[in-house]
Amino acid sequence: MSRSLLILDRDGVINLDSDDYIKTLDEWIPIPSSIEAIARLSQAGWTVAVATNQSGIARGYYDLAVLEAMHARLRELVAEQGGEVGLIVYCPHGPDDGCDCRKPKPGMLRQIGEHYGVDLSGIWFVGDSIGDLEAARAVDCQPVLVKTGKGVRTLGKPLPEGTLIFDDLAAVASALLQ
Repeated sequence: MSRSLLILDRDGVINLDSDDYIKTLDEWIPIPSSIEAIARLSQAGWTVAVATNQSGIARGYYDLAVLEAMHARLRELVAEQGGEVGLIVYCPHGPDDGCDCRKPKPGMLRQIGEHYGVDLSGIWFVGDSIGDLEAARAVDCQPVLVKTGKGVRTLGKPLPEGTLIFDDLAAVASALLQ
């Protein structure tokens, strides 16, 4: 385990988001600075994990093979920059499926904590939605909001106490690496 763990939401934090879902590998377009940010963190000894709701699977918009291709592309792009992506966990369920993993429930964050054998207290979880921030709070992670994706829209809502706000993932990385 590296010196620290950082957990990221995917859509809107790492890649551009769409209200119509990211359904194909061609639609998975990284936010340019996010790939470099993950690589910089990884090179500095951080473990970067991802927790992402992917209800498009339950809705039939894409299948597991497409999702895995997106994640393989993410890993490839970060590796090209000299970094590494750690564990990627996803919730394939729809909002009404009653699972424990779909954010704002904290199941995916707990899974990451168990995988790495760490207490999640104080671990930064970076997201762009209220659901991300609520999941962070549920396991005592530090909620971090980025203004990419749905982040600006989320700023207009009541945020969990202590939420940190950054322009994008690159700004988060710079803060952690200073």
